[in-house]
Amino acid sequence: MTISSTPDGIAVKPRNLRFDLKGELKTLWHGNDAFRTAFFNALSLQFPDGEQQFINAVRLYRDQIDDPKLTEEIRGFIGQEALHSREHKDYNDALKARGYDIDALDTRFRKHMDWVGRMPPDRQLAGTCGAEHYTAVLANAILSHPDWMEGATPTMQRLWRWHAIEETEHKSVAFDVYQACVGNERLRRIVFLFVTWNFFKYTFLNTCSLLKTDGKLWSVKTWLGGLNFLWGRPGVLRKCLPEFFAYMRKGFHPWQQDNRTLVQQNLKELEV
Repeated sequence: MTISSTPDGIAVKPRNLRFDLKGELKTLWHGNDAFRTAFFNALSLQFPDGEQQFINAVRLYRDQIDDPKLTEEIRGFIGQEALHSREHKDYNDALKARGYDIDALDTRFRKHMDWVGRMPPDRQLAGTCGAEHYTAVLANAILSHPDWMEGATPTMQRLWRWHAIEETEHKSVAFDVYQACVGNERLRRIVFLFVTWNFFKYTFLNTCSLLKTDGKLWSVKTWLGGLNFLWGRPGVLRKCLPEFFAYMRKGFHPWQQDNRTLVQQNLKELEV
């Protein structure tokens, strides 16, 4: 028996892809739309420090895991997250070169992540599980609804597809470590509420900061289009809400949403 719940057909293995985004990020790469471009760029700003914290939290418990399958998946999880962090660091450096004050945004978010890193290990791991749930749900949405990336440049579509595939592949690794080493359902759900607040808070603040530099912060047209994208049609966040809050169910597990087939379909497209 294994304590890993990663299903057959899913391998948690890093793919060492590189993306040259300098040209892409000089433009409004998502269909020449200021809000959509700023929203995805705002997500990217959280990844280098956030994913390093995920790695740190899982490493705190790695020595307590003696299951060979989960041990191998932890290794794959760390490798995948390290490569995501690297590519999004380059992504964010390209945004800085365009003229955004990325240093100020990084400093703001890093203070929060430093605070997270001083928490007790069980809270750090619970926070990682909660944040990984958000990335897994958004990853599933990106893979399920290719029209949400319609108009984005091919390179940016490939970057986000790659990230989404790997987030899906390892979506239960930190969770399985938590269940094996901590297993506190009440803590898991309470910490998720704090993760929810901070996820939406920093995504909103970063989006506003980027739009301000673009001269679009007070553009009614930009915000109406953005609110429609997130909450209307296609309703990126609206359609994800049931899956976001499924995490609060007693007995929740990430692979209750079995999207193996979706991952395999997108892998074929990634490899083209």
